[in-house]
Amino acid sequence: MPKSGNLKKVVVLGGGTGLSTLLRGLKNYPVDLTAVVTVADDGGSSGRLLDEYDIPPPGDIRKVMAALSDVEPLIEEMFEYRFATSEDLKGHSLGNLMLAAMTDITGDFARAVEQMSRVLNIKGKVLPAANQRITLHAELEDGTIVTGESKIPVYERKIRKVYLSPQEVEPLPETIEAINSADLIIIGPGSLYTSILPALLVQSIRKAVLSCKAKKVYINNLTTQAGETHRYTASEHVQALYDHAGEPFIDTVLLNGTEFSALQGGKEWTGPPWPVENDLETLQQLVPNIVVKDICLLLNGTIIHDSEKVAKWLIEYMENGIETEQT
Repeated sequence: MPKSGNLKKVVVLGGGTGLSTLLRGLKNYPVDLTAVVTVADDGGSSGRLLDEYDIPPPGDIRKVMAALSDVEPLIEEMFEYRFATSEDLKGHSLGNLMLAAMTDITGDFARAVEQMSRVLNIKGKVLPAANQRITLHAELEDGTIVTGESKIPVYERKIRKVYLSPQEVEPLPETIEAINSADLIIIGPGSLYTSILPALLVQSIRKAVLSCKAKKVYINNLTTQAGETHRYTASEHVQALYDHAGEPFIDTVLLNGTEFSALQGGKEWTGPPWPVENDLETLQQLVPNIVVKDICLLLNGTIIHDSEKVAKWLIEYMENGIETEQT
């Protein structure tokens, strides 16, 4: 195995289940891995801790740490355990409470994440996109302004743009250093407006991503999402990223090529959720390289990315390019 100083550097931006799924595959490869995780969540356990402790929401951070951990399965299960009975604890996950406690002890959320990462023996680094409380807002197509990540999908109207407050929020210096030295930047998969874009909306992160020399890959979502991207095509996902970044910046987009019906033995897929349409002709005008691969699976009735297949392709892309893979 290469020495740590010789490892290729991979930075992944996003949040939610999509990011943690991807990282479970990537952690099995000898790379220097950094996850930059959005901290705009304000629902559930995270939202309650926001109000009680005034800390960045730990939910997405917790999921990523669990995905990257290298501990006994029972320890990971305990970290992800969610209380269901006690009135005071009901709905809280133990991992969220541990991060809140460590923040109180150290006085700093990023420091708490660092210390908990050691406890869980995680592969790589987990960095919050911001080390303070931020709020996500959405301007809907009819001009309505919605405040709060958890409230945005509820309106089920087309989103014109999302933005953060405070707008001058700064990331950790380690985050910018990781992006500037990266060999590969991965964006997604995940909820477009509430998981991916909040990380890119941090101004210094956006500028670093746009200016760094690393190749940038966007892993498109498998399905559209009610309240956020209803019936969006692949090109509409990419265009939203460009609109918020201010310019085109993606080198390659990875799309799913598996028919959902094939995952059900040929049985017709009756959504929702609906598969994202691969409108290749329009997408070719936005992205230099388009790759269509068999990268999804059906798990307990839910379509998810196959973390092993996606990770394998990403490593091959970083090492060999896509000359033989382009569609």
